[in-house]
Amino acid sequence: MSETAAKKVLLGVSGGIAAYKACEVLRGLQKAGCDVRVMMTEDATRFVGEVTFEALSGHAVATSLYGFKESSIPHIMLSEWADLIVVVPATGNVMAKMVAGLADDLMSATLLAAASPVLVAPAMNVRMWTNPATQANLETLRQRGVQFVMPTEGRLACGDVGTGKLADVDDIVSAALALLEGSAVPQAVVKDEAAKVQTVEVEGTPLGILEALRAAAAASGGAIVVEEPVRDLEGWNFLITAGPTHEAIDPVRFIANASTGKMGYTIARRAAERGAHVTIVSGPVSIPAPDGVEVVRVTSAAEMYDAATSRFGHGVDCAICTAAVADYTPKRPADHKLKKGIERIDVIELVETKDILAALSAAKGSGQVVVGFAAETNDLIAYAQAKLAKKGCDLIVANDVSRADSTFGADTSRISFVSADGVENLDTMPLEQVADAILDRVCTIMVA
Repeated sequence: MSETAAKKVLLGVSGGIAAYKACEVLRGLQKAGCDVRVMMTEDATRFVGEVTFEALSGHAVATSLYGFKESSIPHIMLSEWADLIVVVPATGNVMAKMVAGLADDLMSATLLAAASPVLVAPAMNVRMWTNPATQANLETLRQRGVQFVMPTEGRLACGDVGTGKLADVDDIVSAALALLEGSAVPQAVVKDEAAKVQTVEVEGTPLGILEALRAAAAASGGAIVVEEPVRDLEGWNFLITAGPTHEAIDPVRFIANASTGKMGYTIARRAAERGAHVTIVSGPVSIPAPDGVEVVRVTSAAEMYDAATSRFGHGVDCAICTAAVADYTPKRPADHKLKKGIERIDVIELVETKDILAALSAAKGSGQVVVGFAAETNDLIAYAQAKLAKKGCDLIVANDVSRADSTFGADTSRISFVSADGVENLDTMPLEQVADAILDRVCTIMVA
């Protein structure tokens, strides 16, 4: 592939039994014309010696922040050199470090300094892979733009059978080459002669990449089946409120809450990926806007009310009110900064804000669906049922924000669906799975 000639790939090898497979990945990238350097964690050298990678790559192998003969600051030198960083295998520990932004060894420091795309191929025990912490880390890294070649199911080195086996070397190489070409890697399923299925999870379906994958499959005597992303929400319009509201006391002080907007933004992203047209009415958050989603930024509860109600009647099929809207706002906010010791704030007179969920529920026409959220710290279901009856919406998504795995800002959530048909309790799941569960429930309501 001439497009990848002289492309520079930094191969990160971490401490897992699948480390030997990184040698094959290196060779596959070299055959495609790539210049490959290798960095290793200290634990990785217990599985494959650095001299092996040095001989294969033709470059000195970096294993430490200190003593690297080509640079006194190897993590900066390597991160600037690379057009792409590929981590094979990626342990649960490496993924956790990436999420936390740790930089306590060469690999984590290089990944923190990386400006190039990063492709990660995890491999670990099935229980480590399915642990909610690992799944939450996976979702966080995806949201930050990290690409993955997902592990497959099979017999693991420990003897367990399940998901956690390193993806096929050809799949990893194909995904890396696609990224080097500047394309998103398609989601493809390659079936070999034994009908084993291996998945590369990515976005988009450029024809050039599909042809490369088909060629790789044909070369190995297999066949390739391309699974298109699910687009079950095409033609539907979603309005989503997200984040907190800020209620001004004076120009620099306000009343707010702990909402981060993660839930609403994740639902918006998944709805857009599933084909819907999505508008977010968002309070002040630090989350970047999902691709393909219109974002209407507001600050106060009054602004959110006006933005949501004015847009609901314009062809919206479903409104999902995830925002943590302030129930009260200062009656008379000051027009200047109040000075301590001169203008004491002994009492702040509050007035109720307008109820967005109730207003949308009252305004909904035939075929429109309105979903509300109930974030509670006690008596979750009872409060959610009361809210459903009072607001008149179609569904309440209830979550106990006193739980560490379901509170504001968490990467997981444990929700319950409360509707006129009863209560359905779901297990704790990563936010992306929660978002899909909510959208799936919305689909059943809309087609009923």
